[in-house]
Amino acid sequence: MSISSLPVATLGTPRIGPRRELKMALESFWSGKSSEQALRETAVGLRAANWARQKSLGVSVIPSNDFSFYDQVLDTSVMVGAIPEVYGWKGGDVSLATYFAMARGAQGSDHDASCGHSHHAHGASHGVPAQEMTKWFDTNYHYMVPEFSAGQIFKVSSSKAVDEYREAKALGYKTRPVLLGPVTFLRLGKSKDAALNPLSLLPVLLPVYVKLLQQLVAEGCEWVQIDEPCLVLDADRETQGALQMTYALLAEMVPGLKIMLASYFGSLGDNADTALSLPVAGLHIDLVRAPEQLDKIVSAAPKVMTLSLGAIDGRNIWRSNLSALLKRLEPAVAKLGQDRVQIAPSCSLLHVPIDLGQETSLDPDVKSWLAFSVQKIAELATLGTALAGGRDKVADALATSDAAARSRETSSKIHNADVAKRMAAIDDAMRRRQNVFTKRAGLQRARFGLPAFPTTTIGSFPQTTEVRNARAAHGKGAMSDAQYEQFLKEETARAVRWQEEIGLDVLVHGEFERNDMVQYFGEQLSGFTFTKHGWVQSYGSRYVRPPILFGDVSRPKPMTVEWWRYAQSLTQKPMKAMLTGPVTILNWSFVRDDVPRSEACRQIALAIRDEVTDLEKAGAKMIQIDEAALREGLPLRKSEWKTYLDWAVESFRICSTGVTDETQIHTHMCYSEVNDIIDAIGAMDADVISIETSRSKMELLDAFKTYKYPNEIGPGVYDIHSPRVPEVREMAELLALARKRLTDSQLWINPDCGLKTRKWEEVRPALVNMVAAAREMRHAS
Repeated sequence: MSISSLPVATLGTPRIGPRRELKMALESFWSGKSSEQALRETAVGLRAANWARQKSLGVSVIPSNDFSFYDQVLDTSVMVGAIPEVYGWKGGDVSLATYFAMARGAQGSDHDASCGHSHHAHGASHGVPAQEMTKWFDTNYHYMVPEFSAGQIFKVSSSKAVDEYREAKALGYKTRPVLLGPVTFLRLGKSKDAALNPLSLLPVLLPVYVKLLQQLVAEGCEWVQIDEPCLVLDADRETQGALQMTYALLAEMVPGLKIMLASYFGSLGDNADTALSLPVAGLHIDLVRAPEQLDKIVSAAPKVMTLSLGAIDGRNIWRSNLSALLKRLEPAVAKLGQDRVQIAPSCSLLHVPIDLGQETSLDPDVKSWLAFSVQKIAELATLGTALAGGRDKVADALATSDAAARSRETSSKIHNADVAKRMAAIDDAMRRRQNVFTKRAGLQRARFGLPAFPTTTIGSFPQTTEVRNARAAHGKGAMSDAQYEQFLKEETARAVRWQEEIGLDVLVHGEFERNDMVQYFGEQLSGFTFTKHGWVQSYGSRYVRPPILFGDVSRPKPMTVEWWRYAQSLTQKPMKAMLTGPVTILNWSFVRDDVPRSEACRQIALAIRDEVTDLEKAGAKMIQIDEAALREGLPLRKSEWKTYLDWAVESFRICSTGVTDETQIHTHMCYSEVNDIIDAIGAMDADVISIETSRSKMELLDAFKTYKYPNEIGPGVYDIHSPRVPEVREMAELLALARKRLTDSQLWINPDCGLKTRKWEEVRPALVNMVAAAREMRHAS
């Protein structure tokens, strides 16, 4: 007799709250407006609502410990006591003050008071920096990079996983706790000592995991989900050996616990044999990114192993074709037997918005093609029932899915014949500048006459409460178009005057009219649509609403020309025109899955090319085309890198090469581990590139020294993701490190990234210090 439904698991869910409740609570706490108790009470409410929501939608394997105040990797660092010495932790439970100092940095008085140690303990009174932050595999989510040192000691320093399991149990939910696996945790980390291999710390880390898992068993926990996404990276014997050591020890030391080993973001590939050989009760596989692995894993899985089939896309917002999925999954379920299968999303639903039901203004056709977290869970429940032999019970849901699939495939809203013609007309002349950089550089230096070590910023200035309120008022009709435009002009004029006053060499207009660096452009391009409540977490309390790219892309009219023209009219200094590049627009959007990503990117590139040429015609002499997300789109398997980088670089060149040699093209990259893509960066052939280097203490520039990068570079000299204000000396020290790796003629001086998320009281002294550091450099050279 068949069961009523296969078990449905979610792996993890969004923690931000349907109305961004976590963001509001965090920012209220950080600003001192609310207490730690109030923050914790908000978290309790969000967790309870998440568990209840999943239960009501039919989830039978509900996760716990997938909630975080900031980041699950930071939570793991705290859990195992991987707290760098600079944060002054003396043992015991890690306080929220220390936790947030690791996440955001801290000014001296705040950090010293909260952590209970003197200025002398740090050797300085200006606080502590945040830990390094980078992208979580190839997603748009950021994690805090664990730091390790020689003689590293690990100890259980947080009972969060046990506490939240107990909390759920008290509410009547028997959950499956989620832990980041020890091997992936070490692989994601960074050693302060060059000779220290993080994986060598595994023997001293594993006892902490054993102790925590034993505590969970003592609470009645039967299953735990341990995430080891390192399984989808290129295989290496050391990692495979570490996995074997880890799970053999856990099986021995915690014999009463069943482990669901979770891989995601790709295929197990050459790690499949290792994964299948581990003494774990279950294995989760990603069948969205790697559908081809299903047959092999099903055939090779041990008879006692449960397989979690990641069939619903946990990273994109398209509705699934449930009939097609059933056709693919039914043979696998028949072969395994219903008692050995769980149905799940490809990965945690952290990466998608919460509920499509909140969207009341989307085009009805487009809305019918979408599914957010709540809808994806409902899809999982439908699959679970149908695969257990209950197709008749979910016939209506399957019919609705079929209709949506047919509608999307044939809709005239998706395909544009004019775009197809432009794509076919792309030729080699559109892929290169008129002359090589050395010739362009001489013309540009003569044109601009800038001093040595020219100073600039990345583009945006603080989006203050006043700016956000004005935007909201305009959106609601409470402020007229004319009033809003006047407000924005006044903000822009103030920003331009202030930049001139402090002595910046190349100015920006501040981007006060822009809601988001991708959304602003997507709203003006055909083929995109936008949500009102489709928030996803980028890092901490930084949430974004990614555009939805559903159809062919074109640019109906100029997007930025008038705002650039106004800003340039206010100053004699060069005013950079600011654009977002095609690869970043693509990688920071929910992208259509019915055409190759490369095709969608080239379409966007043609639209941005039109804007670049219009800006130059209007008089723009410097045009910055940000490719903040180029590195994060890099496939996880090195064998796929070249294909991606070829079309990504081509797309950048298509949009940037339609100008004369005298026009200077800038670009900016975030979180780019440039060693991986240095050849591609060179091939982009931007005249000036700015990159984030302050948190890595300029280590990212080593790639440019080895590669002998010929063009100009602005290495970030202060971390804008932290509220602390760096001193002149600190920036000067970073610049000295940069000069060891680059020639003086190559160097520009700028912050790490845009300043949109910071406050003016942080930005003003930081940029004044940055200009002072540049002047010191000029006098010393």
